[in-house]
Amino acid sequence: MIRVLLPSRSSAAITLALLLSACASATDRVPSTAPRPVREGANVEAFKPLGSNPIEMYSEKTDAGFNIPGVNIGKMNPEYVRQVVSYTTDEKPGTIIVDQKARFLYLVQPGGKAIRYAVGVGPVARAFNGGDAVIAKKAAWPRWIPTPDMVKRNPAHYGPNKDGVEGGPWNPMGARALYMHKDGKDTYYRVHGTNDPSSIGKAVSAGCIRLLNQDVMDLYERVSPGARIVIQG
Repeated sequence: MIRVLLPSRSSAAITLALLLSACASATDRVPSTAPRPVREGANVEAFKPLGSNPIEMYSEKTDAGFNIPGVNIGKMNPEYVRQVVSYTTDEKPGTIIVDQKARFLYLVQPGGKAIRYAVGVGPVARAFNGGDAVIAKKAAWPRWIPTPDMVKRNPAHYGPNKDGVEGGPWNPMGARALYMHKDGKDTYYRVHGTNDPSSIGKAVSAGCIRLLNQDVMDLYERVSPGARIVIQG
C-alpha cells in the first residue's frame, strides 16, 4: 500500500494531485471511443462534478446534529480517494457497479467515465453472490437491526443489539444507506457508511458494501431510488 505524507495544507493538495494523476490501477478501464450522452429521464445529480480538493472532501462534517470525523488523507491510500476514472461498460450512466474483489464501487458516468469509491465488503462466504439488484430506497442515519442469522452466528456480538440501534455515529450503518432489492424483495444487503474507516479496502463486514461516511454521503446525493446496481465477484 502506498502511503502519502502531507506536511502542510498548502502542499497537501499539490502532492496528492500529482499522486492521483499516476494512480491508475488494474481495475481502470480503457476509455470508450464513443462518449455516451446522458439519457433522457436520467438522474442529472448523478453526473455533478466532484470537488477538486481532497482535503475538503474528507474534512470533518456536521450532519443532522451528528459529528462526522475527518479522514487523515496523509495516511490514506491515494487509490481510495474518491475520483473520476476511465471505465468502459455496457451499463447505462447512473448505474452502480461494485467490484467486490478489487474493493471499488463505480458510479457510471457518460463518456466512458465513472466515479470510483473505495469500499469494504464481506468475506467470500457472506458476500453478495453477484448479479443485479435495484436501489429500492435510501435513508440518512439509518436504524440498524442485525439479521437473525447474524445473531445466531455471533450471539455475544450481535445479541445485545438484536432489537436494533438508532441512527448516529455509533451505528455501524454510518451516515447513509442504500437498500438493495431484487425481484421486488429485500436482499438484506446494503450500501452504507461505516463508523470504522479502517475497514475500507478489506473483506471484513457482515456482507454489505461499506464506504467512508464522506463517500456514502456523496453517493447518496447522486443516486435515486430505482437505480440499477450490479455486483461483480
